Amino acid sequence: MINPDNIRLRKLEPDDLPQLYLWENDAESWLDGNTHNPLSEADLRDYILRTTGDIYQDGQLRLMICLAESESGKQNGEQSGENTANEPVGCIDLYDVDIRNRKAAVAIYVAREWRNQGVGKIALQKLKSYVTNILCFRLLYAMVRETNLTSQKLFQAVGFQRVACLPEWVNEGNILVLQTIL
Repeated sequence: MINPDNIRLRKLEPDDLPQLYLWENDAESWLDGNTHNPLSEADLRDYILRTTGDIYQDGQLRLMICLAESESGKQNGEQSGENTANEPVGCIDLYDVDIRNRKAAVAIYVAREWRNQGVGKIALQKLKSYVTNILCFRLLYAMVRETNLTSQKLFQAVGFQRVACLPEWVNEGNILVLQTIL
């Protein structure tokens, strides 16, 4: 398992473009999000340059999930002096932000090679702390396909509870709404 101290969340940087391009064009993940077509590098570059990283100004916030050097070296079996500090291993989004009611939706993507190692759980815990202590939000929710048991378990592991089922919400079936009161 990954040491929680070796995971950090940070604002998007222009250097993230190649990684975001791969992740956003991972067609196998499209069913679990709102993407339905490939994105170009130009689209993603414009997004990175346009976003301020201010949730109040942008109405959303995407943060990169990064590993400290020691963890990324352990995973890849590297013992070299190559600097892999702050290696992006996923991203986490706050969207559908409702400032008045102090709530937002959350979505997470963890790169395939880093799944099932605790990265998602630690990132969600850190996001919850940020949203609670800095943004002073009172509620987070996630919309998860009913058949995506891995995502359901992840959100439930950090205190989200199933509060609704939206029947036939997407072509692939039902969507579960999971939420946590902060």
